[in-house]
Amino acid sequence: MTRVIAVANQKGGVGKTTTSINVAACLAEAGFATLLIDLDPQCNASSGLGLSAATGERSVYGLLGGQAALADVVLPTILESLSVVPACPDLAGAEVELAVADDRDFVLRDVLQGALGAYEFVFIDCPPSLGLLTVNGLTAAREALVPVQAEYYALEGLAQLLGTIDLVRERANPGLLLLGIVITMLDARTRLGREVAAEVHTHLGGDVFATAVPRNVRLGEAPSHCLPISRYDPTCVGSDAYFDLAKEIVERAPAGKRRASGV
Repeated sequence: MTRVIAVANQKGGVGKTTTSINVAACLAEAGFATLLIDLDPQCNASSGLGLSAATGERSVYGLLGGQAALADVVLPTILESLSVVPACPDLAGAEVELAVADDRDFVLRDVLQGALGAYEFVFIDCPPSLGLLTVNGLTAAREALVPVQAEYYALEGLAQLLGTIDLVRERANPGLLLLGIVITMLDARTRLGREVAAEVHTHLGGDVFATAVPRNVRLGEAPSHCLPISRYDPTCVGSDAYFDLAKEIVERAPAGKRRASGV
């Protein structure tokens, strides 16, 4: 069964796209057939892998608008087992277009239904907002992965996001599970970093992955070379962390009963 995972956080700069790219790449390196859907109008998941959409129709925008089927918009990457549905700037207008649709929360789910059989993992990189694109990502997914930056403002807005996950579950997607929360950009050498990580674990307990992604220069450099960290510098601590996180994701079976809960 294909595992469809929405990577979501309405706060920007928390490592959401970095996590989407690199977890997907690590799973592909391990031989899992993996698809990454870029649902963010900033297109960073696409550009971070050296991809761009020539036209709106040949991107996730065309997929949502019904101008293209999934097979028409999937592009290969440097990794044999990793494919991408790219975004394009036109996607910024999709929020307005979706707002007037009768089935506005279900558009992505409906266009993907029955079309994901070739993939073992599908990651949806949601935009940094709680708008209709993110709701579509959560409605189309079976699991939600939430990156949280290791800063004192880390928990700000997290309750709202978890509440949105609960709301999507109640109204549109009763099977949606909270896969887990991953701490990103952690500098464990500092007291601040250690205290924030401890606070997140205290508030959220078993919902937090054991793996924390460290603050790492090589992770920041990799997108400018259009490579996942597993290919840019497979020996750095950032690469090790994302391989460890990918292993945890594989081990967290989707049949579990993990639910979003308030902070």
